[in-house]
This record gives sequence, C-alpha cells and structure tokens, in this order.
Amino acid sequence: MKQFSCGDVVPGCSAVFRASSEEQILGAVAEHARRDHGMDSIPAALVSQVRSLIRPAAVEVTSSLA
Repeated sequence: MKQFSCGDVVPGCSAVFRASSEEQILGAVAEHARRDHGMDSIPAALVSQVRSLIRPAAVEVTSSLA
C-alpha cells in the first residue's frame, strides 16, 4: 500500500490518498487537483513532484488487549 498527502505540495490541503499502486494514486490526485484545486491540466513537473512524495502507507495496528 502506498500513500500521498496533498499537503506536501499544497500547504493546508488535508487530502490523503492511499492505493496499492502509484498509478492509482496519480489518477486520484489528478482528479483531486482538477476538482478541488481548479487545475485544468497537470504539468509534468507537478506529476514528478507527486511521484517523488509517494511513500509506503503506514500500517495501522489495532490492539485487543483486555
């Protein structure tokens, strides 16, 4: 699982994307950029920046200690 936080590129944006592949994240981020940030096109430099900031998603651990 991979993760990208939009706030790493757009300060103040709290959108976080998690998916099994980089391509899935890039697709979701592109749609988010169009819908929520008003971008009609996504510059190649921005795609490169997003790619460089995709990280392995943190594993959430739950505990059932009684």
